[in-house]
Order: sequence, then structure tokens, then C-alpha cells
Amino acid sequence: MASNDHLADYLIAPDPEAARLTRIVDAIDHSGDAMRLAVIEERPLTIYLNKREIVTAMTIGDYPEYLALGFLRNQGMLAAGEEITGVDFDEELETVVVRTAIETDYEDKLARKTRTSGCAVGTVFGDMMEGLAGVKLPEAELRTSWLYALADKINRTPSLYLTAGALHGTVLCEADRPLVYMEDVGRHNAVDKVAGWMLSENVHGADKILYTTGRLTSEMVIKTAMMGIPVLASRSGFTAWGVEIANQVGLTLIGRMRGRRFQCLAGADRLVRDVDPAVVPDEASKHRRKGAPQ
Repeated sequence: MASNDHLADYLIAPDPEAARLTRIVDAIDHSGDAMRLAVIEERPLTIYLNKREIVTAMTIGDYPEYLALGFLRNQGMLAAGEEITGVDFDEELETVVVRTAIETDYEDKLARKTRTSGCAVGTVFGDMMEGLAGVKLPEAELRTSWLYALADKINRTPSLYLTAGALHGTVLCEADRPLVYMEDVGRHNAVDKVAGWMLSENVHGADKILYTTGRLTSEMVIKTAMMGIPVLASRSGFTAWGVEIANQVGLTLIGRMRGRRFQCLAGADRLVRDVDPAVVPDEASKHRRKGAPQ
């Protein structure tokens, strides 16, 4: 269990005791014995951009404003420097309305695409790919000692995952400090919450590391690049297209990071090997979470 000093690094950390995020349900185990389990709550959240409904996401319900802002920013619906005049969450209606000073180009584009195709999903992903044109992430240093320290701290942080499972986590880090730790039923939601916090607090990504428990897919790489973060690390595996896009935008991609082991699939020029892996303790079984096999 993490100590208070350990948690002091975080600006936002998971709260396993938070109301409304879990529910106690009755269950029967493999032996036929009755038991009670904490399970994650799922709630719909509908996101509006000005007057247009954009998407309904299934989420655990914490930080809805950050989720809405981050989703819109990572999908390219909010341009850099866009003047946001309001972010309003209605708990009863389960909606967030993000308002901008002027109607965005994306609203008109989405309206036309939806009328002609009846499906906005391909449009959204296509626009994300378009947003990568000309993206080149900043130069940055990545010390291996930071990776080891982050993995150790994050694995010992109390979380909803350790309480109830069925979640992904994403952590915004600076050097060897974890700053903002978000969880959700979908890894994309967790990343979008981090992005929304960065946008709300005007925090840049040039000197940051993004850590995730989820797979390093093309969409995860694109979101990280859209956030201006030059390093993405995960306990889990990766896809070939994710690696390809990481190389395209100059992102350092670290996968299967468990204990003293990791694999760098792109951007290895940023690595500074300042610690001998042999002196790094391997991950204790009690701290192991889902991810790539050892």
C-alpha cells in the first residue's frame, strides 16, 4: 500500500472509497460459497459541442468535464487555442456541454458527414489521422531510472482497479513523478480525462510521459501525439500500426514494462540508460496487474 508521502506526488490520484463509483453485489464463488463483491458502476455520458450532440460514452462517472474536454481535443474538434466559454455538467441528464466562442468547423463537417453516411465513427478517426499531418513531437530525455521509479510508484498506488478490477488506468508523469492518475472502463476515456485536465489547467506535454495499463494501439498513439507528449509507456503490448505511427511522429514507445523489463519499439534515441537493470528489483507477484507475459 502506498504511503501518504508516496501519494504526495500526485495532483490527482484514484479514490477507491469514492461514492457512486462502485456497487456491492452478491455472488457465488467456485466453491458455491456466498460472497459480496465491489463492482464498477457504468454510466452513460453524452457530450455536446455547443448545440450539437457528439457522442455518448460509457464511463465510471468521475471527472466528466475533463472527459468531455479531452475527448473533443483528442478528436481534433477543439483546435489549439480555441476559446472555451463554458463546460457545464448536468448530473441528472448525464450530459456535458462544451461551449466555444464561435461555432467550430468540426460541427459543420460532422453534420454533413452524418447526413451522407449515417456514421460518424469513421469520420472521427479519419479526422484524428488528418490532425497528425506535420506533427513532430519535441525532443526530450527519457531516463530509464524514471521508468523504473514510475512503475514502482504507480503499482503501489491504491486504485479502483485493485479494489474492483474491470478498469484501465492512465497516468500523466513528469520525470519520475506521477502527477495525474485517471481510471475508467475504457483506456481511451482514461487518456481523455488526462487530456481534459491538461487543457483545463493549460499544462503542456513537451516534458511529460504518459503511462497506461492498456494496449499501445494506433488510437492510443494518436491521442498521445495530439496531446504533445513525446513518450508513451505501458505494461501491455502493442500493435504494428501503433508502432508505425509512433515512428512517424517521433514518439518514444515503451511496451511490456514490468519490473526491470521493457521493450522500446520506437524513439529509442531518447533513452538514457542511467541505471543497470540488474540492480532493479523484479516486480513482486502481489503487485502484478494484467499485461504482457513476463
